[in-house]
Amino acid sequence: MAWPDGGAGLHVLMTADAVGGVWQYALDLSDGLRAHDVSTTIAVLGPPPSADQQAAAQASGATLVMTGLSLDWTAQSPHEVEEAGEAIARLAADLRPDLVHLNAPALAARANSDIPVVAVCHSCVATWWQAVKGGSLPEEFVWRTELVKRGYASAGRLLAPTLAFAHATAKAYELSQVPSVVRNGRRPAPVSASGPNGDFVFTAGRLWDEGKNFAGVDRLASRLAIPVLAAGSVQGPNGAKAQAAHARVLGQLSDMEVARHLSGKPIFISLARYEPFGLAVLEAAQMGCALILSDIPTFRELWKDAALFVDPDDESAVVEATERLVRDPETRRVLGSAARARADAYTIEAMSAGVLSAYRSLLEPKPSRSPLEGAAA
Repeated sequence: MAWPDGGAGLHVLMTADAVGGVWQYALDLSDGLRAHDVSTTIAVLGPPPSADQQAAAQASGATLVMTGLSLDWTAQSPHEVEEAGEAIARLAADLRPDLVHLNAPALAARANSDIPVVAVCHSCVATWWQAVKGGSLPEEFVWRTELVKRGYASAGRLLAPTLAFAHATAKAYELSQVPSVVRNGRRPAPVSASGPNGDFVFTAGRLWDEGKNFAGVDRLASRLAIPVLAAGSVQGPNGAKAQAAHARVLGQLSDMEVARHLSGKPIFISLARYEPFGLAVLEAAQMGCALILSDIPTFRELWKDAALFVDPDDESAVVEATERLVRDPETRRVLGSAARARADAYTIEAMSAGVLSAYRSLLEPKPSRSPLEGAAA
């Protein structure tokens, strides 16, 4: 490692799962860090990635290690999470990376003490429950939250993708310091063929996740004259399922397939009650789609003045906002342009620079204290 000279030859061991947005985050970050001569090994937790996902990983320059370990949020007992943390610690001991980047912070409690750890607060059951359900945590969430809290305490640096989520995390876990904000970034996908005509509504993500509120989008579809298309799985690895009575579910699409649909500039909608960032929204904005978003703190922070905001529980207001954009193509065009301009700030390059700064804060030698420093005059 030659960090003071710019980070040449730096090797990072990163964890990720192939279930949701963390996978895309890990690959985009790996790709962005390559420009700084940083190599990345990704330890894959949970189900193995698809062939498309593995091909995308190869294109990003990341080396994959299939661990077969449990995801922290689907594990059936604390022992499974602790065992996964110990396995990652053993892998780190074998590979001897310069730094460990955990996208599953609960694993940090078992990390090697001599290897610096950066943990990223992408989401967690405690903040999810507060946003979606409210009230006291169920028992199965209590032990998960405790493990995450121990992981946060063990990490050298904590990062979050938005200030709103950083504050929510600090409050939920009684952190003495708010996580540093490094916003996610995406590189717009190239589109080889034009998508369907833009007179439709589009949404994408983990449709099975109650926090995404796909049920609200499905009800919207019953009241619109134009079709509502939804990309994503309706069944999650934790057993959660979503039903579609009115929207047309496309299933899990590749990045290129999603980009093809977005290239037609449909109205993109997210009625999420819980969204720490929202990569699908960013992808739609990069394509110049007009955005209709639930009025939650993270979306306000990221897309203020570049989207229409609605109360996700006010179905009439959601219908009215959507029909307004259907009737008024000029407003739709202006909103789409504003979204695309805002998306220009959320790049892989900016994300990589922010993460690299966090790495540097842990890896650069600390100035030595003079034995007389602080002595009484």
